[in-house]
Amino acid sequence: MAKAAEILCERWSLLVIRELTAGSRHFNDVKRGVPLMSPSLLSRRLKQLEAAGVVTRTQDEQGIGYDLTPAGVELQPLIELMAHWGSKWVRRRVSHDDLDAGLLMWDIRRTVDPSRFPKDRRVVVHFQFHDASAGKRSWWLVSQQDGVDLCLEDPGFDIDVEVQAPIHVMTAVWMHDITFRAAVRSLGLKVSGERDICRRLPEWLGASALAHPPEAATGRRRDGLVFADVGGGHAG
Repeated sequence: MAKAAEILCERWSLLVIRELTAGSRHFNDVKRGVPLMSPSLLSRRLKQLEAAGVVTRTQDEQGIGYDLTPAGVELQPLIELMAHWGSKWVRRRVSHDDLDAGLLMWDIRRTVDPSRFPKDRRVVVHFQFHDASAGKRSWWLVSQQDGVDLCLEDPGFDIDVEVQAPIHVMTAVWMHDITFRAAVRSLGLKVSGERDICRRLPEWLGASALAHPPEAATGRRRDGLVFADVGGGHAG
């Protein structure tokens, strides 16, 4: 246990491994998943994980890539268990200052399901967070059958759906704290655009692969938002 902790319990190490288990392979992709981590520290952690036999470095057409070794792959159940534990026991400690529009949209991008939209067309969904930090208030997801692109600048395509929401509300939807439709009904989530695309939006969006519905210590589910200090109390 002590020797494993020397490798895994360095700050950020498990979050870096989480990014690799989620499909990130290149340095900039991993960096987007840990936005508060400095590039120099990320580089150092990747080298440490490589030296420990958890990560292997490869070369492809996009440059240097990072893949999990068999030892790294075996950590995935640990990552999922920690995420479930956090969802159940420390959720109430998440404050508004912990929310990050860039991290949220990066996570959404890699787990939405393009097959939920019509197969014969591109669909552009524009997200607006009026209370996000400057430079992170507008995001475009361009959904096609071969994948989804995330843009921080207008890609120049016609917009099919507009989504406007406070950042904590969209995060709560993403974390299974409240349903998409309930957020539209009572928490300021606004959706406009082509009717059929809007109807399919919740299924296309999905939810975080690592989050679980919040539970009390007894194992019973708690309903409503769980973020502290969101400026509007909790929704029941």
